[in-house]
Amino acid sequence: MTLQATTDTDTDTEAGQLISAAREMSIELSLAQAEKLLTLLDLLADWNQRVNLTAIRDRAEMVRKHLLDSLSVQPFIQGPVVIDVGTGAGFPGLPLAVVNPELRFVLLDSTAKKLAFVSHAAEVLGLGNVEVVHARAEKYEPSSRATTVITRAFGALRLMVEQAGGLVARSGRLLAMKGRVPTEEMDNLPHAWRVTAVEALRVPGLDGERHLVVLERRH
Repeated sequence: MTLQATTDTDTDTEAGQLISAAREMSIELSLAQAEKLLTLLDLLADWNQRVNLTAIRDRAEMVRKHLLDSLSVQPFIQGPVVIDVGTGAGFPGLPLAVVNPELRFVLLDSTAKKLAFVSHAAEVLGLGNVEVVHARAEKYEPSSRATTVITRAFGALRLMVEQAGGLVARSGRLLAMKGRVPTEEMDNLPHAWRVTAVEALRVPGLDGERHLVVLERRH
């Protein structure tokens, strides 16, 4: 798709609308970044015709639930290394890699067909800061542990800690993207881990609650 040239204040184009929506979340996208993010959706829609990567097919819903939802955690990302566990079709890892070119992203999943798309998308978008890894979190041995490990729709917090906690650097943290506040899950964590924050996430146009649970090791 060739996007019409626009400015950051031109909301008549899809890129301009994306920039405006991101700004509502206090995230400043450049035009180049917005175009890359929309190209990602073009690639996803094309692959979805042959491979079932995601059930979301409506374009506006893809913008909200894939792009904006992924970007909602941007203020909480700490580098230099970020591991997206269970990345699926590349969310939130690919959008975050677009807006954080200075950070290194490892996109980890156990489903090869989805990672084939992630690798293709990263190459098309020129994301040299992305490494794609086919492995289960509990089996993966990174060359360096991550300052941020993030999951989206991964499962219970205890399971996340047990399977992905070993990927986190001593001073790093786990970020779990959730819907409602998972109070019962938070009360069932292994003793070595604690919740340090629960942040409400605001995604323009997205109904329902979204929260980010931040976990760190006890020192």
